[in-house]
Amino acid sequence: MSSMAPIGVFDSGIGGTTVVKELMKSLPNEKIVYFGDTARVPYGNKSKETIIMYSRQIADFLISQGVKAIVIACNTASALALETLRHELKVPIIGVVKPGAKAAAEATENNRIGVIATRATINSGIYEEFLHKTDPKIKIFKKACPLFVPLVEEGWISDDITRQIIHRYLDELLEKDIDALILGCTHYPLLAEEIAKVAGKKIKLVNPAFECAREFRYMLEENDLLCEEKQDPVHEFYVSDGPRAFAELAGSFLGEGIVGPDEVKIRNFEQR
Repeated sequence: MSSMAPIGVFDSGIGGTTVVKELMKSLPNEKIVYFGDTARVPYGNKSKETIIMYSRQIADFLISQGVKAIVIACNTASALALETLRHELKVPIIGVVKPGAKAAAEATENNRIGVIATRATINSGIYEEFLHKTDPKIKIFKKACPLFVPLVEEGWISDDITRQIIHRYLDELLEKDIDALILGCTHYPLLAEEIAKVAGKKIKLVNPAFECAREFRYMLEENDLLCEEKQDPVHEFYVSDGPRAFAELAGSFLGEGIVGPDEVKIRNFEQR
């Protein structure tokens, strides 16, 4: 595989652009092919079998675009489908959960960490698994926040209803004396400013997107796939529904115009 080939990134919708933004900073020479499964968002209330099926379809689409490595920018898919895809794919692949857990373990001072995520990610226990491997003494307090994803997809980033829902989800969690809070869904960093107002200055917000970009760079280097040639890549964006709405929201977040995105009938892409 050529180091000049693009990298693939996928998510259930718009949230994965938080990872794209960090990848653009960390890997400015790399071309990104992004797929957001906007027709089937959210993933957090779906079964493991369904998430694996969706992830296979998307991975096959990205491979058809010639990608050299893949980032699963979705915490739910990282928790439920990453290991399956690692066994099935010939390209290197990384998820966002392990880097985020590692960063939280480094950030906490009192060993009390909060995790907010989709129901599927919370129920998987994947963050506890990685955090306890780092330090068995860490205490973890979890909260599923299923309404955050549709709020972000709707573009209600700073809204009175959004603020009320943040309080509804977090008030009880914040009573647990946590000093680090993992934003365990790639949609959630888009709400980070509002979440920080509720959480307060004493609690460090951990964005797995930043840590994932750093780990992904290491993975490319280890596999001799890092693009060293300076270039100004044109990134490609694809969705399974609603390209215009995606372009408006993603463009405002990334701070640049989005070329496309093109709509893909993703169900046609599962080869197994």
